[in-house]
Amino acid sequence: MSKAMKIAIVDDEKDMRQSISQWLALSGFDTETFASAEDALKGVNPDYPGIVVSDVRMPGMDGMQLLRKLRSLDSTLPVIMITGHGDVPMAVEAMRVGAFDFLEKPFNPDRMTELAKKATSARRLALDARALRRELSDGSALMRKLIGGSAPMERLREDILDLGQADGHVLIEGETGTGKTLVAHALHAVGSRAAKRFVLVSCSAYDDETLGRRLFGPAGEDEPLPAMEEARGGTLVLEDVEALSPPMQARLLTAINDQGSPAETRIVAICNLQEQGKTCESVLRPDLFYRLAALKITVPPLRARGEDILTLFTRLSEQYADEYGCEAPVVSAQEAAQLLQAPWPGNVRQLINVAERAVLQNRRGTGTIASLLMADSDDQAPTMTTEGKPLKEFVEAFERMLIDNTMRRHKGSIVAVMEELCLPRRTLNEKMAKYNLSRSDYL
Repeated sequence: MSKAMKIAIVDDEKDMRQSISQWLALSGFDTETFASAEDALKGVNPDYPGIVVSDVRMPGMDGMQLLRKLRSLDSTLPVIMITGHGDVPMAVEAMRVGAFDFLEKPFNPDRMTELAKKATSARRLALDARALRRELSDGSALMRKLIGGSAPMERLREDILDLGQADGHVLIEGETGTGKTLVAHALHAVGSRAAKRFVLVSCSAYDDETLGRRLFGPAGEDEPLPAMEEARGGTLVLEDVEALSPPMQARLLTAINDQGSPAETRIVAICNLQEQGKTCESVLRPDLFYRLAALKITVPPLRARGEDILTLFTRLSEQYADEYGCEAPVVSAQEAAQLLQAPWPGNVRQLINVAERAVLQNRRGTGTIASLLMADSDDQAPTMTTEGKPLKEFVEAFERMLIDNTMRRHKGSIVAVMEELCLPRRTLNEKMAKYNLSRSDYL
């Protein structure tokens, strides 16, 4: 579950600090108090996981000075000012400087709680957005999101690292829900353009006129820069490129030709035609296709990734269990086989949904994973593939999942894992080597 946001209370009056702290603590906030602005500045950093509530009038550095320093430290940090009756003009000035809001003494405690909830909610959104931006600029972090040790995923990671260093345009193909947009982010983050802009445009989200303005301009008064200009020197990602009309294909081709070679702006085109039995080549004009497909990546479907399915399901269910404050479901051998045999038409996106529902079911003590897989089937038939897989593959996938889960639960304690699984040390070591599991990953 998400942690409670902090509230730093700054006031030179001890009784006021304690009163505000006690009230907000009862409302579920994690509070800390500071007797001076100087002390508060020592405890509040640019990524402070919360907000600040400060009195205006204090000896030494006053609330207004503190506000200005905090704003220079982190402009997104909400600061609620507490003012006396005669300080209202100062409060107005504080709002102009950037205060989140102000409370006039004596204030209603419920109003304080209401403001604190609004401010912490805004802070959480700002911090989440900041974390996302950092993550999307960190190639190694993005590569870690491409979970799985199957051969198709190993090839995918190698392709991303290789093509990330190239200059040519890239075509990404794959079924819906396989993570093509994540791959596009990773391509940008591991390449030489990582410090430049990454701009994403969905070609199916606009009519021709609007899409033309969004890509090439001229932009309207309240519209962003044209994407080709916004992404200059960086990466422009075109989702659903197959939705481009012939006139838009012609304009895009002209824009690509005008860039020359090597291209100033890299274009990454994402195509979603695989499950429809078509190809991007069949719907785009040949000269445009061959420019966009100078380099090509095909993202593997989930059903081709073998034991990755169990690894992903385990990770996802643990994440949701933490979020909902309950235990993750324990996957039996039969359920592991069902997960491996399912066709997964929605791929990773579908698996995410199944994992969340499995956690909610487990919290209520009802339902099975098999029932969830059947519910996802259009004809309500058991969702099993007809291609069949050798028994050995199911056994090994389940065995790997069982050892992985047990190692993580015991934080890498070999002795504890041996006892729970009734395995001698030599056998456990051999199986961990076989499945490429390392004790250091669990410490």
